[in-house]
Amino acid sequence: MLIPGEGVGRVRLDPVQIEQILMNLAANSRDAMPQGGRCTIETCNVQLDEHYADRKRAVIPTGRYAVLTVTDTGTGIPANDLSHVFEPFYTTKPSGQGTGLGLATVYGIVKQNHGFVWVYSEPEMGTIFKIYLSCVRDQPRVLEISEQHTETIFHGTETVLLVEDEDALRRAAAELLSLHGYRVLQAKDGLDALSVVKNHGLPIHLAVTDVVMPNLSGGELAKELATVRPGTGVLFVSGYAGQTVLDHKVVNVENNFLQKPFTLNQLAGKVRAVLDHGADRHVVSAHA
Repeated sequence: MLIPGEGVGRVRLDPVQIEQILMNLAANSRDAMPQGGRCTIETCNVQLDEHYADRKRAVIPTGRYAVLTVTDTGTGIPANDLSHVFEPFYTTKPSGQGTGLGLATVYGIVKQNHGFVWVYSEPEMGTIFKIYLSCVRDQPRVLEISEQHTETIFHGTETVLLVEDEDALRRAAAELLSLHGYRVLQAKDGLDALSVVKNHGLPIHLAVTDVVMPNLSGGELAKELATVRPGTGVLFVSGYAGQTVLDHKVVNVENNFLQKPFTLNQLAGKVRAVLDHGADRHVVSAHA
């Protein structure tokens, strides 16, 4: 459910970052409601004055804020976990169902833009996230450069194969790229990716693959793709250190590699850059 506020103040924030915030919070709410429920997204204006600050002992400075609130009726967050939810790689989900990057990404974007995040939750009673973004004075002129720049960098119509064994991260990345016009194919590991490639008769312009995966690593997958799909570029992603990446026969790290953790905005930009400039086809060491 969407409840837009009237006359919500202007904030200085990249539209793509707002999209990331909403997508990550919505995905978090979805995962908290496996049997269904309600997710409500609401916007409003809030004026925090000195009386509020003294009464609440608030850490948020006084001023006018545009507030984005995302509420769900899901399973909630245990009290012991609540203070850790914004930490990278911290997750309360079962193994393989969460990366711990979604809320960390939200927190990073909000703090980067000098905003504040507040969360309240009780087990089996749902969760509320409130994001406070400081309002800016209305400007007499509208700058259209930012939107045009975003359009040029992040949008496309190519087919992208996402190969990632972390389901939550793969789904989030797929949703983002789909929203930006790409046709997205998904695979949970290297072997699954080869099966997808075999059954997909149309061109695949780029494979975005994790480096370290069960069954078949990203480097081994790239070697297979060079044979069966020589026209497909490869973008590697990994959270491991450089030597581990090189041990998996990945070369040209400077151009075709993205280090985890990354924001979805960074992923979209890297995908567009590799597609625009052409991925190096010799991505696997000759000694593999």
